[in-house]
Amino acid sequence: MRVLITGATGLIGQEIVSRCHAQNIMVNYLTTNKSKLEKNDNYQGFFWQPNTKEIDLECFKDVDAIINLAGATISKRWTPSYKKIVLSSRVDTANLLIESLKNIEHQVTQIVSASAIGLYPDSLTNYYTEDFKVSSCDSFLSEVVNVWEAAVDRFSELNIEVTKIRIGLVLADGGGALAEMIKPVKLGLGAAFGSGKQWQSWIHIEDLSDIFIFTLLEKLGGVYNAVAPNPTTNYELTKTIATTIDRPFFLPNIPKFVMKLALGEMHLLLFESQRVSSKKIEDAGFDFKFHHLQPALENLLK
Repeated sequence: MRVLITGATGLIGQEIVSRCHAQNIMVNYLTTNKSKLEKNDNYQGFFWQPNTKEIDLECFKDVDAIINLAGATISKRWTPSYKKIVLSSRVDTANLLIESLKNIEHQVTQIVSASAIGLYPDSLTNYYTEDFKVSSCDSFLSEVVNVWEAAVDRFSELNIEVTKIRIGLVLADGGGALAEMIKPVKLGLGAAFGSGKQWQSWIHIEDLSDIFIFTLLEKLGGVYNAVAPNPTTNYELTKTIATTIDRPFFLPNIPKFVMKLALGEMHLLLFESQRVSSKKIEDAGFDFKFHHLQPALENLLK
């Protein structure tokens, strides 16, 4: 089996590539950075530039499925111009892949695309499953995910099975949200945000990458939440990080207005609450390696 991966050189992408190789799945990948092009039997890089609609069509050769992780990070200040980049980076990449496949002979039968739980409304009480109907986009995050999923849905026009993985807060060593959360805790400045009661539906990066491979090999179409079975609160998450790395946790919670001044609209990443269900992917036969927060953090931080 051979897959084409967009975003293969990012934090999640690198983990998925290593999982593919462990399963003897060969990888083609697309990059906008020519210095990141490599070529060997099971890992071949191809250049693309979605904003100019440039792509090396050789990337599709012998490819059975696409894993789509492309998209500009949301962890940068949300200026009006950067918001446009976040949206276009997801739509333009999907459209370029679709239009390219329309014009060539190919054997692609499935796309497994990243998405995010940011689609679900902010709530302290709801417990979200994949069939929750979003009636309107009440935040920039929900708008991003809505546009992203709509772009990916177009692959079905080519009779390609569409799988969307709604990703929660990814816990990983060496990057991502956890690396940023650890910094103040290491200095003894760890504190919850706002009330600390907002739900954080998290997932260990190993489980996340395994979900991508699982849905690929099992040919599962549709939407799947990629979150661990036991969501936690922001207070418990921060406290458990402090406990795991033996740092104090006694400061008062950080008010919302402080982070709004510091981060602008992006402060919503820290304050929105989504308690999300993992039942659908578990019912499909997926076994989580990390069900609970403490063992997950110990695995990453010890």
